[in-house]
Amino acid sequence: MVLLAADGVAIEAVHEPADFDADVTHDAAGRVPVTVVAHGFTGSVGRPHVRRAAAVFRRYGAVITFSFRGHGASGGRSTVGDREVLDLAAAVAWARRLGHRTVWTVGFSMGGSVVLRHAALYPAGGPDAQASGHADGRGSGPTEGHGSGHADAQSPSPADAQGSASADGHGSASADGHGSGLADPHGPAHTDAVVAVSAPARWYYRGTAAMRRLHWVVTRPLGRAVGRYGLRTRIHTSDWDPVPLDPAEAAARIAPTPLLLVHGDRDPYFPLDHPRALATAAGPQADLWLEPGMGHAENAADEALLARIADWAARRAPGG
Repeated sequence: MVLLAADGVAIEAVHEPADFDADVTHDAAGRVPVTVVAHGFTGSVGRPHVRRAAAVFRRYGAVITFSFRGHGASGGRSTVGDREVLDLAAAVAWARRLGHRTVWTVGFSMGGSVVLRHAALYPAGGPDAQASGHADGRGSGPTEGHGSGHADAQSPSPADAQGSASADGHGSASADGHGSGLADPHGPAHTDAVVAVSAPARWYYRGTAAMRRLHWVVTRPLGRAVGRYGLRTRIHTSDWDPVPLDPAEAAARIAPTPLLLVHGDRDPYFPLDHPRALATAAGPQADLWLEPGMGHAENAADEALLARIADWAARRAPGG
């Protein structure tokens, strides 16, 4: 399936039904919940670790996986977490058009920052399309400087994309330098529960060697060439202007939507002050799991942890 983000970028997406051998809870109308998976930087629908996560989540309902812009068969170029919120909104809206009343989002690394911003900018009961994912009055630019999984070039160089963007994922900034205000044509795009795994709490973090390498990949011409040909990820060349909503600020806006933060104590990209800062910002409505021995993102999430995450969402999401 090819979805169109609100700025016209084509996004590859896959919908998989619930595993018929699993004991999946249906609502009164026979509908099952759906997990929308947001992969990390350099991931895609077909990556083995994404497929493994999808297989576990299918035990709890249907699953939608998709490739962020600049990844896999999707169009455009990666803005490392900024405009990607539009890609996620398109996937969530598609889930609701397919008839799923209960939708939860699970994001890893860069995808973790995206699910946080998405939940803050597309509140339940609010104008889901407000500012096309830029309800924070920021704009759209490249990623929020983190890293995902392997060569997770989550980088700090925000791409330009604000204003109205063309299908290649670029965009012309609006006169006031704020977001484009594009209306989301896809309908309701809110989530009922949010899980952020290995997400950063702030942008431009360079406190680890892994993040310094990722910043080089995203910000340098040679690094972007490595991203394109070595990591199969097309990265935007422009800086964020303005900088997107900070992940911790986004976390503070998510309540009362249930939020789970998961982080490994051996994460080579983001130390434990990141999940703790997110939890502090989110307040008592958020659950924090600090996982002993876990590394970074979907690559480090084993099947047992993925099952615990799905079980949490099934219990916490309204109607789950």
